[in-house]
Amino acid sequence: MARNETRPVVTLRSTARTGRSYVTRKNRRNDPDRLELRKFDSAVGRHVLFREVR
Repeated sequence: MARNETRPVVTLRSTARTGRSYVTRKNRRNDPDRLELRKFDSAVGRHVLFREVR
């Protein structure tokens, strides 16, 4: 099966500078800009902002 270009795989990196990251997919039509989500960072022990890296 071919990969869908409208839903690419993106990496979310922690803004707390711990090096933690999540891998997810996003819909490019709904979110054309970089994705930002609040997720749990186990190194810090709380929820922080994770931003998409390219």
